[in-house]
Amino acid sequence: MSGAHRPLTEKRLVLATHNAGKAREVAALLAGHGIAVVTAGELGLPVPEETETTFIGNASLKALAAARASGTVALADDSGFSAAALDGAPGVYTADWAEQPDGTRDYAGAMAKVERLARHSPDRAAWFSCALVLAWPDGHVEAFLGEAHGRWVWPPRGDHGFGYDPMFVPEGETQTFAEMDPARKHAISHRAAAFRMLEEACLPKG
Repeated sequence: MSGAHRPLTEKRLVLATHNAGKAREVAALLAGHGIAVVTAGELGLPVPEETETTFIGNASLKALAAARASGTVALADDSGFSAAALDGAPGVYTADWAEQPDGTRDYAGAMAKVERLARHSPDRAAWFSCALVLAWPDGHVEAFLGEAHGRWVWPPRGDHGFGYDPMFVPEGETQTFAEMDPARKHAISHRAAAFRMLEEACLPKG
């Protein structure tokens, strides 16, 4: 965003997610800033329908809904996996590719779909994107987009992480996100890149 950023002066925020994996990663990133975190899931807040076509658009929807419902500042994440051979798909539809009729998500099946559709392409380039949006109850938002580039591999490897982590090897690495020690992944991930921008712009120092 252009111009001056609004600092986060509150000591408590709502993390607008029901995803336990994301909650763990964001809570770890917030550690050290003296900010208490409660999730939308813990508060029983509804999940708004993600109708936007960009990561920042969907994160803004979620952050604003949580901020207005809770009356406090909210932080939302929207992230996804993209394969160059699929023209950036699944992208913002990353979770949709894993959606099952009963409402659960099958990421093993979603990863297999990527491999099935892209296996005949020589292009193995892939990237993760993460939008982080801070929203205030008055409607103000601060938005940041981070990326992690690398390549996709098959078969999936590792049992750390979540989502498409087992099929993604970041640039300069030999392990997938799911094989890495979580602290290593947190240091180089798309979420970490977005968080560094947010941290520099809005979070209290020290």
